[in-house]
Amino acid sequence: MGSLYLVRHGQASFGAADYDQLSANGHEQCRLLGAYWRERGERFDAVFTGTLRRHGQSWAGISEGLGDALPATALPGLDEYDSEAVVRAIHPAPLPPPTDAEAVRQHFRLLREGLLAWMRGEVAPEGMPPHADFAAGVADALARVRALDAASRVLIVSSGGPISTAIGQVLACPAETVVALNLQLRNSSVTEFGFNPKRHHLVTFNTLPHLDTAEARGLVTHA
Repeated sequence: MGSLYLVRHGQASFGAADYDQLSANGHEQCRLLGAYWRERGERFDAVFTGTLRRHGQSWAGISEGLGDALPATALPGLDEYDSEAVVRAIHPAPLPPPTDAEAVRQHFRLLREGLLAWMRGEVAPEGMPPHADFAAGVADALARVRALDAASRVLIVSSGGPISTAIGQVLACPAETVVALNLQLRNSSVTEFGFNPKRHHLVTFNTLPHLDTAEARGLVTHA
């Protein structure tokens, strides 16, 4: 039985002009995850990431802590959806930047509604593929993992959308559950699948063992 670890990227720059950039906290989250694995003798046979900057930066942080410079294969099918495009698809009027608590709550309410509408085929967010194509990219990444040696230890570094979609495919979840899982995923969290050539199964979800210390608990973030 192989093991697949799906890691959501470290904290990015929510509310900034360029979200696709790890914060200092995001880098430290990922470095600590790599160090946690190094201390336990963890090594990976293959690493896949999305093509976004925050994915590559997160793997760089993990690799720094792990002390392993294994090259990663970047797959567009592991890229995140465009959250702003999803929101605009159901709320075309301008919104204030999510810089206070109420604006953040409104953003995530609209994001939830927009994701469900996209998944049902009711809207076509600008610049984004149909949801069926998005899901096919995630399915392709999982198939690549299953094609590896059955005892492999594999790492995927991606975002909440692809990771929750992967869980939904493995567990045959409805759209509402996939969106709920997506919005629960914490930065640098680890979700583990077991796999063989035929299928994956869920082992753990959204864990942060590398931040479970008094010194590191302040690094737990969601956005």
